[in-house]
Amino acid sequence: MAKKIILDTDPGIDDAMAILFAEAHPDIELMALTTVFGNATIENGTRNALYLKQRFKMTADIAQGASQPLVRDPVGPTEVVHGITGLGDFHVPDDFVGYPDPRPAYQYIIDTVKAYPHEITLVAVGPLTNFALALQAAPEIAQLVAQVVIMGGAFGENDHRGNVTPYAEANIHDDPHAADIVFCASWPVTIIGLDVTEESFFSAYYLEQLRNDAADVGAFIFDISRYYLRFYSQKVGLDGCHVHDPSAIAYVINPALFTTRNGPVRVVCDGSASGMTLQKLDQRRYQTDEWSSMPAQAVGISVDAAQLLDLYRKTIIDYAHKS
Repeated sequence: MAKKIILDTDPGIDDAMAILFAEAHPDIELMALTTVFGNATIENGTRNALYLKQRFKMTADIAQGASQPLVRDPVGPTEVVHGITGLGDFHVPDDFVGYPDPRPAYQYIIDTVKAYPHEITLVAVGPLTNFALALQAAPEIAQLVAQVVIMGGAFGENDHRGNVTPYAEANIHDDPHAADIVFCASWPVTIIGLDVTEESFFSAYYLEQLRNDAADVGAFIFDISRYYLRFYSQKVGLDGCHVHDPSAIAYVINPALFTTRNGPVRVVCDGSASGMTLQKLDQRRYQTDEWSSMPAQAVGISVDAAQLLDLYRKTIIDYAHKS
């Protein structure tokens, strides 16, 4: 039976890649996209989500969410990576009109989790503000979700520690207070961070082949990737891009692609290390210890990158041929 997911997203080039992956795979029932600030403003991100729904005939609901962090000052959209409106060189047509669900994203999440107890997997590929707001408004939902999968964070495995500061990944850095709330809640969380997402790589050739083999879906992914790949080439020195957000969807489809380790996770919320994620791995109780009373969560530490790339490619091509 397909897994019901709500995908919380800040669309975003790699977000769009992940959204289409989730829509395409037969083992996922994409119930909704809930939007959040991050790669784009909340207005642009929601407009991008609504456009994807229309263009690719998706049935998922769209609910607009938080426009700013819980506590910290906003850092602003990451235009240098994702372009002015979030999808690189591609812009939603000016005459496009779409209408989101009238509920704010956090309320949509609460209502849906309660309507389908123990069936909903919450997946976040942006800042975790909507999830934190949902927990604050209805903490009982922590006992009602099937699982929570987060693309975010970095724990130093495989020498990956941060991408917007030396020790912080962008989604966590954008709202560290929300991330700490989410990681410390009593629901089962798997964190797919830079430790594994930077071990997988969409090469320029891979994306060209996807364009050639996956019809309109492949062409769209190729088109939005142009801006992204320029960033990677100019700023990172790579001929391609890391597989960030789609990796969270890959985990939902096939967890066996990843190796994880368990332990409580906390987030540094202030100062120069704000956004840093830290996992306690030993069983010792320290004199000052704000980890041990928190639930153990799973952190991805390795991935079968070749199988992940094959899974993404096959899924998109099969979906394109059926559409």
